[in-house]
Amino acid sequence: MKNQKNLFEQSKQFVPGGVHSPVRSFKGLESTPRFIEKAEGAYIQDTEGKSYIDFCMSFGPLILGHKNEKVEESLQQALKKGWSYGACEPYSLELAQYILNRVPFLDQIRFVNSGTEAVMTALRLARGKTGRDKILKFNGCYHGHVDSMLIKAGSGLAGTSTASSKGIPKNVAEDTLILDLNDEKGLQECFKIHGKSIAGVIIEPLPANNGLLIQNPDFLKKINSLCKANGSLLIFDEVISGFRVNFSGMAHDLDITPDIVTYGKVIGGGLPVGAIAATKSVMETLAPVGEVYQAGTLSANPLAMVGGLSTLKQLDETTYKQVDDNALKIEELFSDWFKNYDNGKFSHYKIIRYKSLFWFAPNRSDLKSIDEIPQNLTHEFLPLFETLLEKGIYLSPNAYEIGFVSLAHNSEVLKDLERRLYN
Repeated sequence: MKNQKNLFEQSKQFVPGGVHSPVRSFKGLESTPRFIEKAEGAYIQDTEGKSYIDFCMSFGPLILGHKNEKVEESLQQALKKGWSYGACEPYSLELAQYILNRVPFLDQIRFVNSGTEAVMTALRLARGKTGRDKILKFNGCYHGHVDSMLIKAGSGLAGTSTASSKGIPKNVAEDTLILDLNDEKGLQECFKIHGKSIAGVIIEPLPANNGLLIQNPDFLKKINSLCKANGSLLIFDEVISGFRVNFSGMAHDLDITPDIVTYGKVIGGGLPVGAIAATKSVMETLAPVGEVYQAGTLSANPLAMVGGLSTLKQLDETTYKQVDDNALKIEELFSDWFKNYDNGKFSHYKIIRYKSLFWFAPNRSDLKSIDEIPQNLTHEFLPLFETLLEKGIYLSPNAYEIGFVSLAHNSEVLKDLERRLYN
């Protein structure tokens, strides 16, 4: 048995902040990060032997739950053959065909190693295809740690933007335009000023990294129409929503056909993966066919391809319905608990949910932009997170991160959840 605090202190000696991704540090929380050593189904277990019902689910890819038997079996069989070749292999072809056969508006796909890498390539592709430099993004959408995506709004619509991280050159920020979500007036004005220099507009069609900010479909359709009118490419970042809300993602739910889509998470079954997909005319701008360079030593890693394909093959209308039903029941359980626990201690919370994604949100009016989120959210989140953690219920350790439900959150887990909530 390994003590969590000791492990964290040791880790901080060798790793910046003791973590390999900042959100894992539990920054702003009173608890020590949990070191997880095994998982199964809807449960994770830390090094001290405590189990938790997991609503992080590796931040989304584990739609079937941890250690799914069919995925595990497929990985074991692949592992016997090898795990990295640096050459062409058949597994990525199988996964590519499976995805493209189910997303009607896409012709070709290229696999990379992360969502960040997919976004980086999508932006370069948009610039290479259009011959333009500027990219429009939205406050409240996260697109990985690409330099040009770690930009926040500056002073004025037509003015400069500023980097939200050290190490990003000013000239990078200058080519990134920023607008608030759900700001149709600002959107129209931005295109009026910059339309003919905008290579692409990138947006999470379901913003899910600064809370769950479900957008008005008309706003997204306006973005699409302005892109078409100005020759800009619309990039849907569906790293989170792709293959989680359904096979064709938010593009299907919104009845919008983006020019480029980025994927990740679910398509790797929990292994590192990302992807860029578009029509053939756009994708053949990439090398070796076109002049936009992209490469990756470990891209289309055989294990990620096999794990992803095994995951996707288990998803169908029945599976998605079951996962969404699980999420609905979880929403109901938490909603009742918010009202009833400890004389309404958490009654100022509500759940915002879209299918199998949910967010513990302030009990305010409909939230569509980050400016509408109370600034003290992290402080408010602390007692809720600590209470649930003590009860053996694991959330993403950040007030702005969302929760994920899987097929493994079945009726037995729901009973256990209710027991843990009220004990």
